[in-house]
Amino acid sequence: MMVGAERALFMDEISTGLDSSTTFQIVKSLGLITNILGGTTVISLLQPAPETYNLFDDIILLSDGHIVYQGPREHVLEFFELMGFKCPDRKGVADFLQEVSQLKCFVKVTSRKDQPQYW
Repeated sequence: MMVGAERALFMDEISTGLDSSTTFQIVKSLGLITNILGGTTVISLLQPAPETYNLFDDIILLSDGHIVYQGPREHVLEFFELMGFKCPDRKGVADFLQEVSQLKCFVKVTSRKDQPQYW
């Protein structure tokens, strides 16, 4: 239950034990409420269905506690293609992102001066 005008909601694994249709309805409702209240919702999900994935504006993808990608959902595939990872035509984007985030080939950039050589 949500009471009051929260400006930020943080939710972890809200889809555990739910079917994809119910998860879609919950995420869609949270998005509408967030837009009406002018707030932000951060939701962690593992392998959301394509319909649910498409409801998100921005994606934060983590690997071993480090941010691998943070930005608009519509740019995530372009980013990974530039890094040498192409999503197969018949694979869902969320499944692809989970697989690529589990690879152990990412370079850990620890300072701003290191960034230009990798980006």
